[in-house]
Amino acid sequence: MTSIASCCSPKRPPPPSLIRIESPPCVIATGNSLTISPIIIVPVFVLTFFIPGFFGDLIPFFLFVLASFTDYLDGLLARFFKEESKLGELLDPIADKILVAAALILLVMNGTIKNYEVIAAVIILTREILVSGLREFLAKGKIIMQVTSLAKMKTFIQMTSIAILLTGDIGNKIINFQDYNAQTVGIILLWLSAFLTLYTGYDYLRKGIDHAINEDNKS
Repeated sequence: MTSIASCCSPKRPPPPSLIRIESPPCVIATGNSLTISPIIIVPVFVLTFFIPGFFGDLIPFFLFVLASFTDYLDGLLARFFKEESKLGELLDPIADKILVAAALILLVMNGTIKNYEVIAAVIILTREILVSGLREFLAKGKIIMQVTSLAKMKTFIQMTSIAILLTGDIGNKIINFQDYNAQTVGIILLWLSAFLTLYTGYDYLRKGIDHAINEDNKS
């Protein structure tokens, strides 16, 4: 029999761990806008890259930084509210890859990345294609590839190197110490991100191969 005291006593609030923060519609709409932003910025970024002189260095740099920041902010909101729209789930993996691919192709085309340095760009682009394919393959088995801390570091170094390389002559005037200028620093960071790309790409590939072998053994 339920006591009067237990009926009249106020209900205790659920523990904080059980409280779920719901995403208001405006936050979801903002997240979608942030997800789409890098894709919208890319055509403008490509066009402004061909502007000669001072603004041809400055505008693409700021557009690249803006697109990179919106992509980061989108992920931050998704993690905070623990929710992601279907549109965001579809476009988020694509947006940053389009941005990086466009920037690297343009930098190779104008000779900023040249000779053996092109190998680093090819490694980065190949890894992006590889990981996209692995994500699609593992998604069929409802397996989510978690982004490691090393992969996040790789992305940060990669974005930083591309941003520095986009500064062109302006960057060289700001960073110029003996034999090291902005372009030299950018290329060094690009090679570092390429080596990290190889390691993280191998880790993702190994997980994909292990899953494929396990599926073959079950059949």
